[in-house]
Amino acid sequence: MAGDEKERARALRLLAKGGADVSPAAVAGKLVLANDRGERVAVGADLVAAIAKEGLVARCGAKLQLTATGHAKVRRDSGQDDPFQAQHREIGAIVIDLEQGMHVASVNLSESPLGQLARRKTKAGATYLSAREFNAGERLRSDYARGQIMPRLGANWVASIASGKRGGGSGGAVELTDAALAARQRVDNAIDAVGPELAGVLIDVCCFLKGLELVEAERGWPMRSAKVVLKSALGVLARHYEPAGGPKTARRFVHWGADDYRPKLG
Repeated sequence: MAGDEKERARALRLLAKGGADVSPAAVAGKLVLANDRGERVAVGADLVAAIAKEGLVARCGAKLQLTATGHAKVRRDSGQDDPFQAQHREIGAIVIDLEQGMHVASVNLSESPLGQLARRKTKAGATYLSAREFNAGERLRSDYARGQIMPRLGANWVASIASGKRGGGSGGAVELTDAALAARQRVDNAIDAVGPELAGVLIDVCCFLKGLELVEAERGWPMRSAKVVLKSALGVLARHYEPAGGPKTARRFVHWGADDYRPKLG
């Protein structure tokens, strides 16, 4: 089993560097993962099925990518006791919405593109993202992971390997818990509220953990434009989660009478 663990670790480390194309290997039962850097690794199809079922990887377009859970797994396995890594972590507190209510959690702000953007400062010295915007992105990411949402774009070979079926079977929506279904509904409501023009960048950055430069390259956007669009999207998302409830304006009765006008009764 030690060999399987090494093969698993190699596959996850390669995927941590970016999405990988998947193709059948010359050996039966094997798949080849190849990233854009020219790095390749051969792994068993059953191993890919296992890590897909665990929610560590998911298919995104034509590539296999790590999910947020997968990225966290790679970071844990990379040796957190290393003092060099500890030196480059930035621990912060965020408020997340759980089923039991709002809770404060300690997170590593360096682990996601959203966390890195939250540390940036404007020319005036203020943080680029407000606390409401950052917490909204983290809330979407939490619901996305809790809802076990796996993208199914193009050929769905991951589902066919992991479950043996393309729908309704083991691991399908029938077996989702009420909590996961509720999380999926919250994600759907959030995406509907944001709108199709801004929803894509939220999913890419908050849920798929894509870097801003990668988002710009994939969408053909100008340099440094992704953070502007993302901030706008996070602002709309924050208003969806926390609608502004200002005081209502009191109604006034007006009339055309003179200052000493008195209405007649009866």
